[in-house]
Amino acid sequence: MREFKGNNLDNRLQNAKLAKQALLEKAKQAPKIDDPVVVERRAAQLKRAAERAEREAAKAAAAKERTEREAAEALAAREQAEREAAEKTALAERTRREIADQLVALEAEQKAARDARYAARKKRKG
Repeated sequence: MREFKGNNLDNRLQNAKLAKQALLEKAKQAPKIDDPVVVERRAAQLKRAAERAEREAAKAAAAKERTEREAAEALAAREQAEREAAEKTALAERTRREIADQLVALEAEQKAARDARYAARKKRKG
């Protein structure tokens, strides 16, 4: 039977060392912060961020304006409803007074008829 040729400690350490060297080489090849390409890319990123902030500010302003307009419309609707309720209350009060006046007139008319009948009866008997 053959021996297992797995990674022993020396092989693993060697692989780790090679991986670190590859990362260092890659980092050394990366463009520097003062490289024109990097500066241009960063400027483009800042420009996009500023445009995004402006769009968000415009959305917030539009939302605030819409909220204020809706609040004003709700206030106007509430005031209209209050006016209509006051008109209905006044109409109901006038109607109640008219009915009360009609009732008083009817009672007076009934009393006058009763008094006339009583006077007629008294005149026949007397």
